[in-house]
Amino acid sequence: MPNLVNTGQLKNLEGSQKQLLRLVELSVTLNSTLDLDALLQLITATATELLDCEAASILLYDEKNPRLFFAAATGSDPEKLAEIPVPIDGSLAGTIFRTNQPLVLNNAESDPRHYSMVSDHINIRIKTLLGVPMPIKDRTVGVLEAVNKRGGPFTDNDVAILSVIAAHAAIAINNARLLQATRQAYEKVKETNQIKSNFLALASHELRTPLGIIIGYATFLQQDAEGELSEHADQVLTAATQMHAILDQMGNLTLLQTDEMQMHPMKISIQDVLHFAADEIKYFAAQRDLKLVFAFQETPIPVQVDQQKTTLAFVNLLNNAIRFSSKGGEIVVGAADQGDKVLAWVQDKGIGIPVDKLQKVFEEFYQIEPPNTRHHGGLGIGLTIAKGLIEAQGGRIWAESDGPGQGATFKVALPKA
Repeated sequence: MPNLVNTGQLKNLEGSQKQLLRLVELSVTLNSTLDLDALLQLITATATELLDCEAASILLYDEKNPRLFFAAATGSDPEKLAEIPVPIDGSLAGTIFRTNQPLVLNNAESDPRHYSMVSDHINIRIKTLLGVPMPIKDRTVGVLEAVNKRGGPFTDNDVAILSVIAAHAAIAINNARLLQATRQAYEKVKETNQIKSNFLALASHELRTPLGIIIGYATFLQQDAEGELSEHADQVLTAATQMHAILDQMGNLTLLQTDEMQMHPMKISIQDVLHFAADEIKYFAAQRDLKLVFAFQETPIPVQVDQQKTTLAFVNLLNNAIRFSSKGGEIVVGAADQGDKVLAWVQDKGIGIPVDKLQKVFEEFYQIEPPNTRHHGGLGIGLTIAKGLIEAQGGRIWAESDGPGQGATFKVALPKA
């Protein structure tokens, strides 16, 4: 005679298979959903369905104000629920959280830890309750509860199912919270950058008028004055010119940050661009007794670039070389044809760059020297602007150095015309 399986066993087997399948589906959905509100609703709905109970709720731990709060509950307003404080001591959920153990109560109303305020709020008379901790690694992030089992008391199988749901839920909620925190931090950074950009634009605009007046009067004084007074006027004019260059840099950085800088490419030789840049800084190079050495062939090497913007990029590289070179040294400006691209460089024999800082020197306002003890001026945006101008034209810029005291070479690769 063959073994016969009774109807009850078949139903139990089919029920277990459905529960396992539903748990797998829940796991997949939780891992693909990062919206915290949607996650909470999905968890409570699934727990209610699988345990065949009237309602489920999620209580999360508030680290800033040590207590539990309702994050979600079946058929309830989460914002109103969140207003109900649930103490760690003296409450059912607090007991589950503290002991990190499941709790089954098949006569919840008679338990002194029962919180009647919650029952009144969700309009459900809590008769039976099952609660399990929500663990993640070595800590507990909250409690998952199910109330009023239909057709009898909560069983060990219910405890196992709700524990599995709670474990998956804890990981999903933690991931969603991390994403939420990351987004908030990103928005704060964006807001801070916007404030900084607005300040740069405003300062650059507002300082130009008084600076123009200073340069105008200094020019008149320089022309009419003699002797020591002429020297003073010359110093004022030099300082004002340097400040004007700083304002130009601030304005250019703002344009780059807002993507408002327009490029007007044209065919021009890289040698001409480098000569234009050298002409703009030769006065400052002479003040430090620095010699400019050109290392490139006479045959023109054509590039397709915005002449003004590319010249500005090399002016910034040359100013950087002048600032960090010792008096009486030399700066090499070179270029070479490399097939489909053109390589240009500015090489100095100055203080050099630590190998681990070769990328950081292009960051906004970055200074190699500590701000309170540095010996070299500048805002730390010249290289940032140069990088932005070169990359906006499909080029590439990078720094090379053997370390402190070994000088530095800034190389630029541009598309060949």
